Amino acid sequence: MSESTKSAKDLYTLQPDAASAETMRLESTATESVAEAKKEPAYGWVMVRELVETVVLSLIIFLLIRQVVQNYRIENHSMEPSFYEGQFVLVNKVAYWFGEPSRGDVIVFHNPRNTNEDYIKRIIGIPGDTVEVRDQTVFVNGLPLPEEFPHRAIPPGEYSGPYVVGDGQLFVMGDNRPNSSDSRVFGPINQDLVVGQAWLRIWPLNTFGIVQHADLAPDGYLSQ
Repeated sequence: MSESTKSAKDLYTLQPDAASAETMRLESTATESVAEAKKEPAYGWVMVRELVETVVLSLIIFLLIRQVVQNYRIENHSMEPSFYEGQFVLVNKVAYWFGEPSRGDVIVFHNPRNTNEDYIKRIIGIPGDTVEVRDQTVFVNGLPLPEEFPHRAIPPGEYSGPYVVGDGQLFVMGDNRPNSSDSRVFGPINQDLVVGQAWLRIWPLNTFGIVQHADLAPDGYLSQ
């Protein structure tokens, strides 16, 4: 009898309430869900902030680079055979911040008759020079210009000038002399129209390389 009979203490022992335990589990799950929901917006905000920072930094770098170099597409035939239509070149926009343009430099500048257009030409005369075209030859300060670079000759019978290049001016010509609108047409250009010096050919790839500038003035040769 004693083996089958439970003590009075056992009869009044409280048993776990299944419904209550389930409620506690549900509350715990809900709390975890709320915590996760709070984490997700925070993580999303971090991603948005990082994306914005990356875009802003990229824009700043792009603008800084544009202040130093700029790419140009050759749009005409005026510099053949040195440059051909469709080629791309990078222009060094700070080349003349710490120096002066020289005869023989290839530069990009705004068309003095329409500053929305850009031209690429070679510097022939610098301030103080007198430039004249006659007998299929370019004369600077009365002396024939030493043009030891590929170019297309001036047509017979062309006479132009003399032009006196003033302070802050440059006299420019295309290497394709018969097919170039340059200082023979619109006169010397103001240096503040200069965008920069042609620096690097980048396209097509078979022309990739540093742009070579001609030395048109050995020391003292063309000085007045």
